[in-house]
Amino acid sequence: MRNKEMLLIPGPTPVIDSIYDALAQETRGHTDGRFAAIYKNAIEKTKEMLKTDGEVFVIAGSGTVAMEMALVNTVATGERLLVISHGYFGDRFVKLGGAFGIEVEVLQSEWGKQVSPSEVEEKLVNGKFKAVTITHADTSTGVAANLDALIPIIKRHGALVILDGVCATAAMEEDMSKQYGEEKGKIDVILTGSQKAIGVPPGLAIVAFNQTALTARAEMSRVQAYYCDIYNWIPVMNDPVKYFATPPVNLIYAYDEGMSLVLEEGMERRYQRHAAFGKATRAALTVYGMKPLAGEEEAAATLSCILYPEGIDDVSFRTALANKGLIVAGALAHLAGKAFRIGHMGNTTEQMLEDAIELIGETMNELGYPVDVVKAVDIFKKKVGIRI
Repeated sequence: MRNKEMLLIPGPTPVIDSIYDALAQETRGHTDGRFAAIYKNAIEKTKEMLKTDGEVFVIAGSGTVAMEMALVNTVATGERLLVISHGYFGDRFVKLGGAFGIEVEVLQSEWGKQVSPSEVEEKLVNGKFKAVTITHADTSTGVAANLDALIPIIKRHGALVILDGVCATAAMEEDMSKQYGEEKGKIDVILTGSQKAIGVPPGLAIVAFNQTALTARAEMSRVQAYYCDIYNWIPVMNDPVKYFATPPVNLIYAYDEGMSLVLEEGMERRYQRHAAFGKATRAALTVYGMKPLAGEEEAAATLSCILYPEGIDDVSFRTALANKGLIVAGALAHLAGKAFRIGHMGNTTEQMLEDAIELIGETMNELGYPVDVVKAVDIFKKKVGIRI
């Protein structure tokens, strides 16, 4: 890789040379047939990854744009939305819904824990909701949602399932053809971004709608959006020579290459790799007296929020790591200064994570907190070889 640092944060994630090369290709007009063919290929690869029978949208924008597109095309002003929140980014749907006059209720878990299915059941029994949002892997806490438990409950009560896959897509199973627990137990909308487990630079909002979600849009007389109205984008997604808004040409080149790498590896192999990376990283860091915020039953495969042992100063620790070429992220909200977040997804390699474990241990020793680096690295090596 050309990267001079190990960027092990919850996103953006490391970019490999073939993606950089694709990004650096000659810029062509956005209606040029040669570019349109690449754009169409990228869209079709996205459909293959998510296994949707509906429409996929790959447009310029952040994950927040993807969240907005998913929401405004399915839930109208005055309708009710239930948000299942496992941290900071689940809560973002509250502000989004409020901005469009949607009535929002929230089930907020204790940070590091999952919202229980019984709470969801109780909430849905007592109120009619148009849709329910689930953050598959919350970037602030490293908690993963239990889709097998939640989706059947939601669908039994007639609500749409909107899955925020920003920190999960291409690393944790998201299959829009799968029956989660019952015949109609399917994901209706998946939203994500380019810069996390897909491993492409930031700048693309990616949203997939199944036929049920498309029907929900058809039943809305209008939506409170222009750029994010999927009806403005469907003609372009079906034939990229057509124009609505200028796409980021070079980023689409990079995304097409990124999607080729995802599919070449194979989805099952990616799921297994990411699960092994997460378990091995967390196990190794416990040797240093660190504690993952989420237990293994709740932990995401893509990132971990790690609590410091007493006596480690957050700024000194992360600054020292950065000086060694390892970038990790600080924690958010009430955990700021008490924890750090480490990403282990996308193009991140086993060797990068092994090096990170070693550098973290060396840094703790230098800061006056003696730890056994050799033991931690050995545990990482043993655990990462296990494919769950």
